Amino acid sequence: MPRAAPRPLTLAQLRAHAIARSLFTPTTLPRAIARLGFVQIDPLRAPARAQDLTLRLRVAGYRAGDLDARYPRLALEEDYFVNHGILPRATAALMHPRAARRAWPEARWQQAREVQAFVRARGTVHPREVDAAFAHGPSRNWFGGTGRASTELLDGMHYRGLLRIAGRAGNVRLYAARDPAPPAADPDAALDALADVLVGQYAPLPAATLGQLLSLLLGGGAPQWQPRRAALLARTRARLPQAVVDGQTWLWPVGEDPGLRRHATRASADRVRLLAPFDPLVWDRRRFEAFWGWPYRFEAYTPAAKRLRGHYALPLLWRDAVVGWGNLSVQGGQLRAELGYVAGRPPADAGYAAALDEELQRFSDFLGLGC
Repeated sequence: MPRAAPRPLTLAQLRAHAIARSLFTPTTLPRAIARLGFVQIDPLRAPARAQDLTLRLRVAGYRAGDLDARYPRLALEEDYFVNHGILPRATAALMHPRAARRAWPEARWQQAREVQAFVRARGTVHPREVDAAFAHGPSRNWFGGTGRASTELLDGMHYRGLLRIAGRAGNVRLYAARDPAPPAADPDAALDALADVLVGQYAPLPAATLGQLLSLLLGGGAPQWQPRRAALLARTRARLPQAVVDGQTWLWPVGEDPGLRRHATRASADRVRLLAPFDPLVWDRRRFEAFWGWPYRFEAYTPAAKRLRGHYALPLLWRDAVVGWGNLSVQGGQLRAELGYVAGRPPADAGYAAALDEELQRFSDFLGLGC
């Protein structure tokens, strides 16, 4: 008997699949990071940092700051991937030894060797210890301000794999020595594994986004393999399931089925979630507009007079729709939420108000308010 042709996928099915696979049942911190593959980090607190906001929805009982507190004891690395974030140590190792696009002169390498020996002797160091020991002086940073040359050197050493980030003191990175990584025996296999992490993080994703992500990976995470981009893109597209929906090609990991009814059931549950600006559901602005029909922009670095939704607006997900945004703050020990809606008013759906109250209570607990 001939096999029935699969039913065409819809954008609603892709959206439900994205929500169901990304907002999985909360688990432990190591398992959540392993499942996500990568957590983007950002130093702004409004009222918590992006990495904590991402993890609170995926780690059972998570509280702001748990990642920093547990990081030194876990097999994780803070490193550059498609941007700066936290990865399983095995994933980070695939990108090293990393050859930076900006070559250092011999004098800079001599400074790096001296600092590496200093760090190795001390175990873990704060940047001010390096600055006090070597007095490298000031430097001009990328946005025109003045910083310490020691901090710039440490950042460069970390990027090149000479040091690792051992933890943090507040927002300040603490450094430890890192043993040299052996070259990949099979660069293509390493790149395929890294591409799988990206697809697993952001699927289902448009083909254009896949190309963008691979460009970011080879532009910053593993620039030594930049010439392999075209072949990597071709291999990745050839081996992944895909479909054309509304004129756009979408891809997802092998073994997944975006058309399963259980995805829609899970995504349509009566639940409100406030998402981080860099949450995997939000990061791809192309996909965001395709799924929800309006443009979300991160406005923390936009002049106040030009902001449309606020300094640190968190997309507000109700069931399977991002219906608005929230700017949250803590005042007098209480959580304050200023909400805006795409339609100009809150959803009239039964259960929305109660679900919003529950989410704000979860957010308060996450911040440790009233404890």
